[in-house]
Amino acid sequence: EQYCNKIWTNNDVYTDGRPTQGGFATAMVVDQRFVVKVPDGMAPEQAAGLLCAGVTAYSPLNHFGLNKSGLRGGILGLGGIGHMGVKLAKALGHHVPVISSSNKKREEALEHLGADDYLVSSDEARMKQAVDSLDYIIDT
Repeated sequence: EQYCNKIWTNNDVYTDGRPTQGGFATAMVVDQRFVVKVPDGMAPEQAAGLLCAGVTAYSPLNHFGLNKSGLRGGILGLGGIGHMGVKLAKALGHHVPVISSSNKKREEALEHLGADDYLVSSDEARMKQAVDSLDYIIDT
């Protein structure tokens, strides 16, 4: 659980004194709230990106109450997590500018992912225009 106070690893001891029983296994028992069923027909390599970058991008949106429409949210950095951040924020009905260090991914952000704007962080004039225009920024 990403918001717990202590993460137990292999060769550790739970707060009640029981050993964690290692960390190298072919199977494990977990609480159902930490399990996601991968839909039939979806390859593990397709699910992996959603379960990693997707959860990483969605978690702060949900945790901080940003999973409602009408917000303006910047995605800083366009890579695996940034891609999912744009897709998720757009699906939630947000206005989404991507903030990047170069123009290299402008076309991908605007035309393929559906970002609403693209800001290059070294463009002082554009960055000044954007001051106080966002409800949140996900820095990937």
